[in-house]
Amino acid sequence: MNHDLHDRIKRLKERLSPCDICPRECGADRLGGETGQCGAGKEVAISGYGPHFGEERPLVGRGGSGTIFFAFCSLRCVFCQNYTTSRGRDAFEISTSQLADVMLRLQDRGCININLVSPTHYTPQILEALYEARSLGLNLPLVYNCSGYEKLDILAELDGVVDIYMPDIKYADAEIARGYSGVEDYPEVARAALQEMHRQVGDLQLNENGEAVRGLLIRHLVMPGGLAGTAELMEFIAREISPTSWINVMDQYRPTYLAHRYPEIARTITRREFEEALHATCQASEGFHLL
Repeated sequence: MNHDLHDRIKRLKERLSPCDICPRECGADRLGGETGQCGAGKEVAISGYGPHFGEERPLVGRGGSGTIFFAFCSLRCVFCQNYTTSRGRDAFEISTSQLADVMLRLQDRGCININLVSPTHYTPQILEALYEARSLGLNLPLVYNCSGYEKLDILAELDGVVDIYMPDIKYADAEIARGYSGVEDYPEVARAALQEMHRQVGDLQLNENGEAVRGLLIRHLVMPGGLAGTAELMEFIAREISPTSWINVMDQYRPTYLAHRYPEIARTITRREFEEALHATCQASEGFHLL
């Protein structure tokens, strides 16, 4: 596997200039010093790392999820709750060797996985760090915690490397996606990405301690006024992914960052809106595992 991983790293690094790592395919010469539309350049930038106990229960266990928060993002969500990280306001650069060391430190602290948050635009560098960390004893499951806005050919390079995929599925409607995240192709891209992720790892699998070791865990944020299209997305998951999918239907929407500029989303969701979203989820499949 190490030799194969070395080949994947080489192929992916070549795609940084011109960059086509994410579906935006902005063409930035990142190896030559340019930054992409996402904001990322040649070096990895993170905003922090450590054991995280606020993730979904199967990812936390007793030792916490070994979370690494990567700076910048390929989306432009106007309601981003982590905008200081996604816009690079609290970022600092590290080398791939330092990133490998971070992974090993998290393992030494008793974390049960390595949780890569918003990793997409650093995929080549992450695999390079992973190659080094594995040679030094890293053996934890790898969690790919992303927005769902992923390219199929890049995901193919992660087949057999990522153990647990944890994507968002944000919107059912292209115009809604364009208005709030700046990409109108999000629904079709994310649906195809989830299908590929499930093809690689299947439904979520837990060990005897109730800890996730492999599989797909899907997140969906309920938005005010039903703007996310929850019912349509859940029907898609039941029909095209798996009727026994593991899903976290989240009620934590807050009108942060630039949301105050959009009256229709400048509020929290109501109890009724969340209950309607849960009802739609259960109607789509009684076999869903809800977190």
